[in-house]
Order: sequence, then C-alpha cells, then structure tokens
Amino acid sequence: MLDGIRVVDLTGLLPGPYATQMLADLGADVVKIEAPEGDHARYATPRLDGEGGVFSMVNRGKRSVKLNLKDDDALNAFYALVDEDGWDADAVVEGFRPGVADRLGVGYDDVRKRNEDIVYCSLSGYGQEGEAADEAGHDLNYAAYAGLLDMTRTGDGGEAAIPGFPVGDMAGGVFAALSVVSALLGRERGAGGEYIDASMAESLLSFSQAVVPDALADDSEAAAGETALTGGYACYGIYETADGEDVTLAALEPKFWAEFCETVGRDDLVADHPGDNETRAEVAEIFGSRTLDEWRETFDSTDVPFRAVRSLDEALEDDDVRERLLRGGDGTPPRVGFPAKTLSGVERETDEALPSHGEHTDEVLREAGLSDEEIDAL
Repeated sequence: MLDGIRVVDLTGLLPGPYATQMLADLGADVVKIEAPEGDHARYATPRLDGEGGVFSMVNRGKRSVKLNLKDDDALNAFYALVDEDGWDADAVVEGFRPGVADRLGVGYDDVRKRNEDIVYCSLSGYGQEGEAADEAGHDLNYAAYAGLLDMTRTGDGGEAAIPGFPVGDMAGGVFAALSVVSALLGRERGAGGEYIDASMAESLLSFSQAVVPDALADDSEAAAGETALTGGYACYGIYETADGEDVTLAALEPKFWAEFCETVGRDDLVADHPGDNETRAEVAEIFGSRTLDEWRETFDSTDVPFRAVRSLDEALEDDDVRERLLRGGDGTPPRVGFPAKTLSGVERETDEALPSHGEHTDEVLREAGLSDEEIDAL
C-alpha cells in the first residue's frame, strides 16, 4: 500500500514509534533516527530477546541510523535524508516537546527549505499551541485531560482507575499515522506538502463521541455509572458468575435483551429494557446462579452479546488472534500487528526484523549520497 514511501522517524518510546510502525506495516521504508544513546525504550523492562519489550513491539522492519543531531555533520546527514536531491523522504514524524525540533534544526521550516513537498507530522502531548502545549505529560495525564478517568470511576463518585492500556499514546499514534497517509494522498492529488499537528490528549478526547451527547444535553452531565455505555443500564454491564468469574452483557438493542431474557427464562424482564438499578440487581442474581462454563453453554448458538472477561494472556492465546494479528517467527518474539486485512485476503508480508542501534547508518547515508569519508567523519 505504501510501497516506495520513505519516512524519517524522529520519535522514541511508544506513541511515535507506534505511528511509524503502522506505516512500516503498510509497506513504507521507515528510517529511525536514534541519538548516540539510542531510543530509551531499548533499555526498558520487561525485555524480549535482549531488547526492551515495548521497543520490540513497535520498531519491526525499520532501519536504524545513529545520529547526534547536535553535531553539525550529523545535522547535514539528516538534511541529506530529507533533501529532494538526496534520499528524498516523503514524510517526517517527530515526537519532541514543542519547539525542540526547531531548536535542533530539524523542524518543519528547516525541512521544507530542502523539500517543499514534505509531509511533516509533529506528535505531542497537548499539541503545538495552547496553554498546555509546554506541559510535560504521559498517558495517564492525557486520560485525565480527556475525561476518560472520570468516566471510568467505580460507581457513583467512586475511585478512578488507571486504564489497562495506554490509550492516549496509542490514539495519538493512530491519528498521526492516519494524518500522514491522508496528507500523502493529498500530495498525490496536487495539494503539495503538509504540516500536521497531532495531539495525544485531543486524540483520546475524540474517542468520547458516544458519551459527549450526555455532556452536551440540556440540564445533563455525563457521569460514570449513569450513561448507556458506562454502567447506567442493566442490559449493558459486567456481572459475576457463581464461581467468581466476570462476564459481560451488552444487550443494548431490545432484540438482544429479549433474547437474553428468553434464554435465561425471565420473559418478565423484557419490558424493563434497558433496566434500572432494580433490574440490574435481578440480572446480577441471575448471573450469580451459574458458573462461567454453564453460562457459556447456555448462550452457545444464541445471539446474546455475552463474553467472559479474559486476561491479556488468554486473549493472545486465542486462535483467531494468533491467526489474524500475531506476527513474528524466525527467532523474533511475537507482536500484535496491523489490525486490518484487505478484501483480496492477500496477507501482506511484514518485515519482523528488529534493528540494532545504528545498524543501517552506513547503508542509508550512502543511499542519501554521502561519501564513505563523510560517513566515517560522523
């Protein structure tokens, strides 16, 4: 899909590398620029085959070039990568705090002088402008900013919980990658290059579409445990079985609720859809009367939206997950790959090689037109 597209990756840790990993999975040639000390994610725990686990998940099939961008010769080497007369990159993705790329000399204006058609994406916590732009932040801060933590409290005014996945980091990566691909398409249609300001916090807030109407409605406030998708309905919730396992019921549509009630022998509850606290208590009592295996057998071959809560380990052992999503092999650890397939059903072969620090420096810089003497000087 992106075969022939060249991307210079100035990001580290998780959000930016996740964005460029998706571009690599789609066929782009991604060159990862690493400082002399390397991406800090290389040294994080847990470790997989000698590398940081997170690094291993989001840097497959990329090429690593080691450059100290504070050095003039290294900076000129970077310019050769983006220059139209050099390696001629199609896109640059950076994940520095606002202003840092400009101070290093690798900002959008610096790159555009050498390549007018460049697609340049800045991925940051709160965007490049605004009162929060210069704030330090991580995923938990973005979840707080977006209202996600408040919407996942346990019960009315209960304790907020840390999300199990770093949703803001991943959301930012998704929107950065989508924006780069969109800008590349626009360029192909004659729109020229583009600058993209992607915010992790705002990307996460964009996931709130299902509960925003509750906040915007007159005389209303979106609150955990009160809206349709946060536990306000008996037909949509988490319940405990007789053997202490958690299960999910998501019978939002009346037809699903009716089938649930019929299956459990409680047709008298059909009229209670979607159900208040009293109905919830009755549904909890129903689920508490049988074990998880018994409920699986009960709902087998029905259309009731029922699923047991499973661990991440259990999810990764699922046959469908292993078939559709897990990548790896040939001595490399498995990873969760790109989550979409083409209509043709032809599986794109992804490069699962994990680059060592600076492994491709000489190779890539030669492609950019640098001489052996210039490379040795670095």
